[in-house]
Amino acid sequence: MNKAEVLKQIIEQRRSIFPKDYSENEIQQEVIDEILHSASLAPNHKRTKPWRFKIFKGEEKAALASEMQAIYKATQPEQLFLEKKYQDIGFKINKADVVVSIVVNFSGMVPEWEEIAAVSMAVQNMYLTCTAHGIGCYWSSPKIVDHLKDSLQIEENQKCLGLFYMGKLDDFEV
Repeated sequence: MNKAEVLKQIIEQRRSIFPKDYSENEIQQEVIDEILHSASLAPNHKRTKPWRFKIFKGEEKAALASEMQAIYKATQPEQLFLEKKYQDIGFKINKADVVVSIVVNFSGMVPEWEEIAAVSMAVQNMYLTCTAHGIGCYWSSPKIVDHLKDSLQIEENQKCLGLFYMGKLDDFEV
C-alpha cells in the first residue's frame, strides 16, 4: 500500500471513541510522545506554536476527575444538578488512560482565530496518530473547563479549549 492509500485509510477510520470503550491497557510512553510530537507538526502562522498541552495520568488524572466533579457540583443550580452527569464526569476521566488539556496561547502576532485553527489542526494530528496506533480518543469541550484556569495555570493570554481523552482499544487490527 502506498503512502496516499495508508493516509486515506487512517483518515477514513478516524473517529471519536469514548472512554466506555477503552480497555484497561496502558498506552506506552513512546506512543504518547509520538502523539504529542505529531501535534507539534501542525501548521501555524508565524510559527507561534500556540498549543499548550498538559498530560494527566495516574494520581494527577484522578485529581482532575475529582476537581471536574467538584466544579460541576459547585456551578450547577441545585434544580439542574444531575447525579448521573456528576458520576459520568469522574467515570470518563478515570476510564481514560491519558487525558490531555488543550490550551491555546494567544501570541498577539496573528489573529486569535488563526491560533485556534492551529491548535485544532494539532488535535487533528493527535486524532490521526491515535487512529494509526489503535488508540481510542476524543476531544471534549465542556463549559466547566473554563473553571480549570488555576489548576492548569492558564495565563491571561490563554484559554482552555477542552480535554483530549485517550485509551487503548481491545479490538484493533493493524
